[in-house]
Amino acid sequence: MSMLRHIATVGGYTLASRVTGFARDILIAALVGAGPVADAFFVAFKFPNFFRRLSGEGAFTIAFVPMVSGLLATQGRAAALDFAQRTLAVMAVVMLGFLAVMEAIMPWAMQVIAPGFVADPAKFDLAVDLARITFPYLPLISFVALIGGLLNATDRFAAMAAAPILLNICLILSLFALVPYAETPGHALAWGVPVAGFVQFFFLLAAARHNGLPLRLVRPRLSPDIRKLFRLMLPAAVGAGVMQINLLVDVLLASLLPTGAISYLYYADRINQLPLGVVGIAIGTALLPLLSRQVKAGEDAAALVSQNRALEIALLLTLPATAGLVVLAGPIVEVLFQRGAFTAADAQATGLALAAYSLGLPAYVAVKVLAPGFYAREDTATPVKVAIAAMAANIVVGVVLMQFIAHVGLALATAFSSWLNVALLGTILARRGGFVPDARLRGRAWRILVACLAMVGLLLAGLEVWTLSQGMAPALRAAVLAGLVAAGAVLYGIACQITGAARWGELKGMLRRKP
Repeated sequence: MSMLRHIATVGGYTLASRVTGFARDILIAALVGAGPVADAFFVAFKFPNFFRRLSGEGAFTIAFVPMVSGLLATQGRAAALDFAQRTLAVMAVVMLGFLAVMEAIMPWAMQVIAPGFVADPAKFDLAVDLARITFPYLPLISFVALIGGLLNATDRFAAMAAAPILLNICLILSLFALVPYAETPGHALAWGVPVAGFVQFFFLLAAARHNGLPLRLVRPRLSPDIRKLFRLMLPAAVGAGVMQINLLVDVLLASLLPTGAISYLYYADRINQLPLGVVGIAIGTALLPLLSRQVKAGEDAAALVSQNRALEIALLLTLPATAGLVVLAGPIVEVLFQRGAFTAADAQATGLALAAYSLGLPAYVAVKVLAPGFYAREDTATPVKVAIAAMAANIVVGVVLMQFIAHVGLALATAFSSWLNVALLGTILARRGGFVPDARLRGRAWRILVACLAMVGLLLAGLEVWTLSQGMAPALRAAVLAGLVAAGAVLYGIACQITGAARWGELKGMLRRKP
């Protein structure tokens, strides 16, 4: 089935993006640490990223891809390209107007996103300055999302999946090139963000032209199909962005905790985003256009099969990732970040947050499988109701837990709300007949769990080896950690073969290109 091949394409490029992202964050940790400048930059960077994930990876993609996929299937490429061009024109007006407003009201917006900064005027002013520099990234990356959605609808996934690599490269270069001249390292990083937006935009434009989709700017007008797109986007902005909203709530609440809490959550989330991006985003990206075409064509049985196989792949990849991140959270953070300005205490605090975030990883990915079942049917209202319930739970549980375990409580609340989100989505979709777990999924789920438990036993024993490595050179400790990860992965693969959780020959056949 081509979906697995597309998942592998998106996942491979996303893995490369995450690797360059780790290199970026290792440099940030060494040069900036986890102090007030780091807190200010992370808030300034998270602000446009929050809206990006709603308008780009979230609401816009969810509304745009099914519509353009339907046009491709029923009216052809010319109609789809025309719709994309008209959408781009309207988006340019809306996003540039929004940018102008946000630049003007940034001090007041910062009081909302990071109210704890108000007590420290220097930190607050720095965050406002950096946010004004980074915010132009939002319209640029929204244009990128449109072009990428058009390419994805034609089963061209590589360019959009590779675009985040360019962001990481630009930020790394900004650290090397601008830090000696910038007021703070945070300013150097902030200027790298809009530069990356321009680079990504022109890269996607070239990719679209190469694939026979040359985009040009036309006169903006609110035609009926554009109005429909915006109607679908409005509720999807909440429904698709529940995890991003939860993370924003974490920032707001963490700003009320001692300095460093925001940075601990940021670094932990960066590690947690590796499997989420490689698996969750890849599955969601490949599944949405496929489900949209199947639903539009009335192929309900095929749509059910696609969703079952997507969830099976999600469980096969995320359950072992969850187990590994929980058991090895401390060693992973030490190897990646504990150097320079990032102390052992910072590493311990970040490791606890990582373990807490990781408990929600399977739910984060399952949402990417279940939500397209609603969006392919142009139902963006139901996920909104589910998102509101999950966000309310995140806030309530986070406020309670932070009183006892500080930033770790916020990470646990985010994981809990994600499980609530996926439980509600799955129940509602199943009642409507849009998701029916088949015998293969039910049979393989418990086999995957057994294979994971075998891997956990090995990793727990391997922690003794990690303890003995204390005092070794950093490179040797990294090698010890890599050995533990490799051993766990090999044992998990063997256990999957023994239990029947997955068959190598079957996976190889699913990855093979159809004639």
